[in-house]
Amino acid sequence: MRSTILRLTLAGACLAILASAYARLSVQHQMSDAAKQFLASLEDEQRAKGTFKFEDDEREFFHFIPAEDVAKRYGRPRKGLPFMELTSAQRHLAQALIASGLSQQGYLKANTIMSLDDVLRILEKDTVGRRNPDKYFISIFGEPSETGTWGFRFEGHHISLHFSFVKGKAAYSPTFFGSNPAEVKEGPRKGLRALPREEDLGRELVSALTADQQKVAIVTDKAPDDILTSADRVAALKGQPNGLAASKLNAKQKELLKNLVDEYANNFPEEVAQARKAQFAKLAPQAYFAWAGVTAKGGPHYYRVSTPDFLIEYDCTQNQSNHIHAMWRDLKNDFGRDLLKEHYQTSH
Repeated sequence: MRSTILRLTLAGACLAILASAYARLSVQHQMSDAAKQFLASLEDEQRAKGTFKFEDDEREFFHFIPAEDVAKRYGRPRKGLPFMELTSAQRHLAQALIASGLSQQGYLKANTIMSLDDVLRILEKDTVGRRNPDKYFISIFGEPSETGTWGFRFEGHHISLHFSFVKGKAAYSPTFFGSNPAEVKEGPRKGLRALPREEDLGRELVSALTADQQKVAIVTDKAPDDILTSADRVAALKGQPNGLAASKLNAKQKELLKNLVDEYANNFPEEVAQARKAQFAKLAPQAYFAWAGVTAKGGPHYYRVSTPDFLIEYDCTQNQSNHIHAMWRDLKNDFGRDLLKEHYQTSH
C-alpha cells in the first residue's frame, strides 16, 4: 500500500513538473499558434490590411479613442483589420488569438468593454456608426513564431493591447483598458461595471491611509482630465516621483497596495501575471502611490503607482466622473524596446 502511495505521489509530482514546464511555454506558443491560424483564414486583401513588417513604425502607434477620432486627430485612419470585415469563422479565430494573450479575467473585461459601445450608441442616439462594438482592429507585425521576433496589437475604443516577442522573449506593454460608462446608470444593463476593482481597490487604499499619510499621498485636490502619459509613445512623468512612498505604509496598507497592483497583473496569463507580481515585489521599496481629486465615490479622481520600471495610471473624471481610463506602462520595455536593445547588442 505504501509503495502504491509512493508511486502515485511520484507520478503526481512528474505531472506537476510537466504542467509547470508547459505553462512556461504556453503563452508564446499559444499566441503564435493562434496568430498563424488566424492569418491562414484571411483573404489576400484582408491580410494586406492586417499585417505589417515588425520594423514598421506603425507597431509603436497606439490610441484608445474611437476610429473616427483617430482619423480626425492624426489625419489617418486606424490601421489594422477590423472585426466588421471578418467572417463568422474568422471572428472565432480572432477571439481565440485575443484570448491567448489574456487571462480569463482580462478576456471578460475586454469583451465587456467592447459591448459598452452598444450602450453608448443608445445613450448618444448614434445613427452614423461611431459607436460600434465591431470597430476593433487586429494587427500582426512580422511572422508569428514560438522563438522568433513578431508582434500583435488589438485596439479600438477603450482597448489597446500590445504584445511583442523578441527571440521568444515577451513584452506585454503598453496595455490599456477603459470603460464608458464606468457604471451603466439606466436601461436593461443597469449596474454593470466593466472595471469595478480598479476603482474600488484604489479608493480602499487611499481611504485606509491616516490623515498625515493622505496629506502626502493626495498630490492635488483636482484630478487631471486624463491619465498623464496619455498615448505618448514613450511613457514618462515629469520630475521626481511624488506621492506617498510605499516604504511608509504599514503591513495592512502594503497588502492593499499589492492587491491593487495584482488586479492589473491578473489581466494576463498566469506566467505573465506572476512575472509582474515578482517585479513589483522587488521594486515595492521604491514605489510611490499618488492620488488626485476627491476620495468619496462619485467624484473626479485619479491615482497612480509608480516604480523605477513600470507605471500604473488610472483616471475617472470625464462624463460626470463615470468614465475610466486605466493603463500599465513599462518604462523601459514598452513595445519590447529593452528586448530589442538586448538582442541587437548580443547579435552585433
